[in-house]
Amino acid sequence: MTPVSLLRLGLAAIALAAVLPQGGSATSPASEPIAIAVFDLDYVDSSGEAQDQQKAHAARLQRFAEGLRQDLAGSGKYRIVHPACDAAPCTAAGSDPSALVDSARQAGAELVIFGGVHKMSTLVQWAKLQALDLRSDKIVFDKLITFRGDNDESWRQAESFVAREFIATP
Repeated sequence: MTPVSLLRLGLAAIALAAVLPQGGSATSPASEPIAIAVFDLDYVDSSGEAQDQQKAHAARLQRFAEGLRQDLAGSGKYRIVHPACDAAPCTAAGSDPSALVDSARQAGAELVIFGGVHKMSTLVQWAKLQALDLRSDKIVFDKLITFRGDNDESWRQAESFVAREFIATP
């Protein structure tokens, strides 16, 4: 392509952008936020560490799920719904999966996020999160990440990364 062709293409793109409504496309209005339920996360510690960290991990798991809810809602793409759950915590491993899905549907959710964290060693943890589209009954997000460290900051960074990845998913 010649420099003149590139310049014309660039000017055409600028002109088109000027006539499109902000925040949407010419053919579709701005959409409502998608109703999403973020279930509590499961936790497995197979690191074999002598120190009992159950309370610290439970608190970090809670902050991870709550941070994910806040980040998703803050994006404007999602509206958080809170399904009723008979068991506490309300996790995929700790509850009947069909009951979780039913409760999410009853709460008006279109998507649900579930998963957990596995601490495999002193330094390495895995977080596995999936999202189920309740309209199609298909997994639309499936992410396995590893993160180093077992402190508030490492957990916060892992949660923030997952949130960004999910928000960026079409």
